[in-house]
Amino acid sequence: MDYLEADEREKLWNKVQDALINEQIDQFRAEFLEMHPYDQAKIFEEQSEETRHIIYTYLSPEEIADVIEHVDSDFIEEFIAEMNPSFAASVLAEMSTDDAVDILNELDKNKVASFLTIMDKEAADEIKELLHYEEKTAGSIMTTEFVVIRTTQTVKEAMRHLRKEAPEAETIYYLYVVDMEKRLVGVISLRDLIIAEGDWLISEVMSDRVVSVPVGEDQEDIAQMMRDYDFLALPVVDFQNHLLGIITVDDIMDVMEEEASDDYSKLAGVTDMDGPDDNAFISVKKRLPWLVILLYLGMFTASIIGRFEETLDQVAILAVFIPLIAGMAGNTGTQALAVAVRGIATGEINKQGISKILGREALTGLINGVTCGILITITVYVWKEDFYLGLLVGISIMATLIVATIAGAMVPIVMNHFKIDPAVASGPFITTINDIISILIYFGMATAFMNLLIH
Repeated sequence: MDYLEADEREKLWNKVQDALINEQIDQFRAEFLEMHPYDQAKIFEEQSEETRHIIYTYLSPEEIADVIEHVDSDFIEEFIAEMNPSFAASVLAEMSTDDAVDILNELDKNKVASFLTIMDKEAADEIKELLHYEEKTAGSIMTTEFVVIRTTQTVKEAMRHLRKEAPEAETIYYLYVVDMEKRLVGVISLRDLIIAEGDWLISEVMSDRVVSVPVGEDQEDIAQMMRDYDFLALPVVDFQNHLLGIITVDDIMDVMEEEASDDYSKLAGVTDMDGPDDNAFISVKKRLPWLVILLYLGMFTASIIGRFEETLDQVAILAVFIPLIAGMAGNTGTQALAVAVRGIATGEINKQGISKILGREALTGLINGVTCGILITITVYVWKEDFYLGLLVGISIMATLIVATIAGAMVPIVMNHFKIDPAVASGPFITTINDIISILIYFGMATAFMNLLIH
């Protein structure tokens, strides 16, 4: 099951396509099932609905489940909807419980109830157990398909139990140990279990320093913990330390992608990223509220400029540099914002301290401001042959970059302190706020030094 390049995938699909056209079921299954599930999924996504219906008849629900687990999340709802309900229920039942729950959380509640009614009772009960947990928490992304061993078992008994349960488990790299009341008390790696003597008790070879997360823990915090500790899996417990499930590294990779997409959409001033099937009205619903807010913030900026109408009347050339001043403020503020949001997400700010981060950004703003200020002063002086105008624009740029850099870094830090998602301090908001600050600095200084500007 080697990874296939696009051209190799196309060649293999041609063979698979020929088998479909000629109704050679055995040939199709031999070619298709030899591929890695990722390549199966990429080929599957490219097909028409009519062709996919043929594939549904050639593969079992278990085999389709392997494909669906690797399909892009944007297509899954469409594929589930086009299947026969009974077949779809069987596919969901064959999937890892946490993956099935992720899909069902995106579906209409009536459809979810219908699928749970149709599917096997044991699978339905496992899915129901996870469905009631709040989204984006440990409970919603954990799986209940894992191997548990007891402290009173011997290594030999544990190995026998592992051989029996491993085919249904999502991972066996770590084995979690519970006491008689099903409380998590330890962990043992598969390697340590294999090299231990058969008659040793599990309580003698396990490590009791086991890291776990509460079932209500936020998925973003869990992702950071797994990254920091290089865990392949992490146990999930309730308030009494009963073992409820485990979170595996593949689930966390999905979480990191989801959180990155979510933060990116907020930085862009969008409530949620547009999906490939969203029509214009859905896209408008996601984007328009932010644009309306920014529109009125822009009107506020315009009203500030209006207050300096007399200054502009006397020195009209000042208007030429408004886009420059505002643009530089927005650019440097967005840079500082990106650094701060990333620092919060990675935990860098907690490690280094807020004062150190703000001090670094202030120094950065100062150096950038002085450099740009000197350059623009010389440029305007040569261009307009007016030293005082060049000096005004240069000092304004310098002050604006310093203030805008500090503001760009401080806003997300303050929001994070008050438990508000720092990504909400989006690029458009920082840009608009810094527009206001830059205009006040620019025209405030122009008004103060008006006598030097009028010739």
